[in-house]
Amino acid sequence: GGGVIGDMVGFASAIYQRGVNFIQIPTTVMAMVDSSVGGKTGVNHPLGKNMIGAFHQPQCVFIDTNTLNTLPDRELKSGISEVVKYGLIRDAPFFEWQEENMPKLLQRDPEATRYAIRRSCENKAEVVQADELEAGVRATLNLGHTFGHAIENGSGYGTWLHGEGVSIGTAMAATMSEKMGWIDEGLKQRIYDILESADLPVKLPRDSPMKVETFNKLMSLDKKVADGQLRLILLQGELGNCKFTGEFDTDALQETIEEFIKDIEG
Repeated sequence: GGGVIGDMVGFASAIYQRGVNFIQIPTTVMAMVDSSVGGKTGVNHPLGKNMIGAFHQPQCVFIDTNTLNTLPDRELKSGISEVVKYGLIRDAPFFEWQEENMPKLLQRDPEATRYAIRRSCENKAEVVQADELEAGVRATLNLGHTFGHAIENGSGYGTWLHGEGVSIGTAMAATMSEKMGWIDEGLKQRIYDILESADLPVKLPRDSPMKVETFNKLMSLDKKVADGQLRLILLQGELGNCKFTGEFDTDALQETIEEFIKDIEG
């Protein structure tokens, strides 16, 4: 199944008899490029995304891209947001490849699809191998997720697909990084352009229930908060570089949230 099935089954296998073996057979782009790889399992809670879970590695991950033939377009696009993430945080050539090949991915070109999935898995496996339990570098895989999880939760689980929330969150992270002078305006625009080329959202819709207070409350409950300090993954420097830090300009954070809320209020 997709990310929800994989996370639920993985969590059940982690806690049943204190852990039993399981395998992942992802059938969505999201699950193939992200959630099935790395051993994170969990379920959502009103307090936050994946708030109850465990690290429990599958015995293997079996990916058959033929299962994507019946995947709805919206789910396909949602998964692509995680593919874009890898290019942004650590693999600039992959991002540039996506800029050239996004139409092929949306058209489900078999060769392009297989390449994107393989390259994404290689990137994630390298990060997980270096930091399995997310003590440091693995957190960078959560680019856009702190904002995105707040959007998913605050809008009501099921309103947004995970990748759609991450897409808006990535746009917010890019906007905040640019406001702080960590990336230039040109890179920020490339990020917006590639997300829009994948037909992914980069702003909140007019009917969104999100408010500044909603963002601040839900982000304060994020799993990456340490000693009361919110930590974010932000982009810094040239394409393919990021930073996981609690040392950021809080005014830039609030300005970014307010800017996106203004889209709702018109």
